[in-house]
Amino acid sequence: MRVASGEIDLVAREGDDIVCVEVRTRRAAPGIASESITPAKLARMWRCAFDYCEANGLDSHRLRIDLVTVELDASGLLSNFLHLRGLDAPVE
Repeated sequence: MRVASGEIDLVAREGDDIVCVEVRTRRAAPGIASESITPAKLARMWRCAFDYCEANGLDSHRLRIDLVTVELDASGLLSNFLHLRGLDAPVE
């Protein structure tokens, strides 16, 4: 989903929460997919989420950012899957 400040991979609801989900995939690369989330990327994710709420008249107090990582081995098979709920906004 495109918003003024960037892109949100998935937007969902869980109860009263609005959940913006970033999905990261690594294919047979060294390290883990979650390592690609820098403080700057996290700040951008939060800006996108707030922009989404503003554009759609939603309460940003119920906003949550989740990260889903998918890691594939050299043959393309799933080697690891992780769902991190509620990433904190970086301190500026």
